[in-house]
Amino acid sequence: MNKRRIGRTALEVTEISLGGAALGNLYRAVARKDAMAVMDRAWDAGIRYFDTAPYYGFGLSERRMGDFLQGKPRDAFVLSTKVGRRLRPAPGEDLPGLGYVDALPFAVEYDYGYDAIMRSVESSYARLGLNRIDILFVHDIGVYTHGEERTRAHLGQLFGSGLKALEELKSAGVIGAYGLGVNEVDICLTVMREAPLDCILLAGRYTLLDRAAERELLPLCREHGTSIVVGGVFNSGILATGAREGANFDYGPAGPDVLEAVRGLEAVAEREGISLSGAALQFPLHEPMVASILLGTGRPESLERNLAGFAPAIAPGRFAAFEPHTINR
Repeated sequence: MNKRRIGRTALEVTEISLGGAALGNLYRAVARKDAMAVMDRAWDAGIRYFDTAPYYGFGLSERRMGDFLQGKPRDAFVLSTKVGRRLRPAPGEDLPGLGYVDALPFAVEYDYGYDAIMRSVESSYARLGLNRIDILFVHDIGVYTHGEERTRAHLGQLFGSGLKALEELKSAGVIGAYGLGVNEVDICLTVMREAPLDCILLAGRYTLLDRAAERELLPLCREHGTSIVVGGVFNSGILATGAREGANFDYGPAGPDVLEAVRGLEAVAEREGISLSGAALQFPLHEPMVASILLGTGRPESLERNLAGFAPAIAPGRFAAFEPHTINR
């Protein structure tokens, strides 16, 4: 499988990567054997970049991914996890859930400062059972998750001392790269104007449907040499299912404007003789600043289906037929 470099670092990741949210039982319980089968299939397909986070199943995803990767040569893969959410033990009646089924018995505390980042990394090492983390993403900092007032406070933590922690970890060789793992463009612009980033894991904002990253973020990434890992290529499902009743967009039911936009994309795909899901999977990789497409599933058959969507290759020029849309949120 082809690889691409992360920013100006020495790290190279496979163009297709495996995300760990579903392996932490996002929305549905995934049996351990099924989680391991997904990672086995990913490895067999040549995927060598794996992403997880403490938040995914409140430690469950990190434990499962670490268990799998412990049996692999350490220099054969790249691993990323996240900071910003710290886990603390919680009584059963206080378990937060937050979309995760049968999660581990922890609650979440937000902290983007120096000490919290350092402690978070140590805890991730323990859950993973590995001695190296390649990339750290600052997880879900921004208005999309926290609202404006709390975001200002969290940015104060990050700019005040959190970035210092990340730079120290990178300078010491503990990590190879760092960046943001978010669902919004504005916070990326805010942080990049203050500090250099090696990479951004951006979910749902550079897709066949949602081109929010194109106007300002992509040019800034080109200027700074910042790579993008694209998550959410199906925009929560609608680019895989099409504009059918009950289709999801951006973690909820798709509105009329989104359904209309997707119907237009479906018509183009039919006219071009390609599948909408295949176009959605391949579209971001035609941008040079995109390092990898992150796939997330708890079902081996779903991963198999998504991998099939990368063939045959779609020529870059054919994506011009898919007009970008403005999505109202």
